[in-house]
Amino acid sequence: MPAGIIGRKLGMTQIFDSDGLAVPVTVIEAGPCFVVQKKTGDTDGYEAVQLGFERKALAKFTKPLKGHFDKHGAKSGFKHLKEFRLDDAGSYEVGQEITVEQFVIGERVNVIGTSKGRGFTGTVKRWNFARGPMTHGSMNHRAPGSIGASAYPSRVVKGKKLPGRMGNSRVTVKNLEVIDVRSDENLLMIRGAVPGPRLGLVMIHKAG
Repeated sequence: MPAGIIGRKLGMTQIFDSDGLAVPVTVIEAGPCFVVQKKTGDTDGYEAVQLGFERKALAKFTKPLKGHFDKHGAKSGFKHLKEFRLDDAGSYEVGQEITVEQFVIGERVNVIGTSKGRGFTGTVKRWNFARGPMTHGSMNHRAPGSIGASAYPSRVVKGKKLPGRMGNSRVTVKNLEVIDVRSDENLLMIRGAVPGPRLGLVMIHKAG
């Protein structure tokens, strides 16, 4: 089976293990996904499969995407397409269904998602800077302060921590444990938190 699957984060809860201990888990609706395209070393220079998640009528897609689905014989379109690198993509068939059955309890996975966006933030919130004095006529409470040198190098050094957009970036959390697999409901229970909001799209790769 492929080394991963596409899913949606449903939220967090807790379940009890065999010792009666509460385990915090993230519930992910993973799949079913379908192989839309195979990429091989001979044709594309690398081995991968393109998986589709959440079916959508072909009539609602643009002509380029319709052509892509038609070329590879997809019966319908998909809202989400993601690639998964493999050692041997030739062993998979277009249209093959990919489910959570490829995972087993106790297995380790890496989860990729988009973190929650926090908007444009200052240095105190974004980088945990200390604020200035709040009394005695101080005019500097949450301002970043001096950001550059004097005559040399007469510029702001690259990588300086400054105000800017916080969050809304691709985040990978590695080596999480699979606590439960419910194939009849297409659900994965993964220990701990994963990136993104509820109903956010995630990619689950087998670790290692």
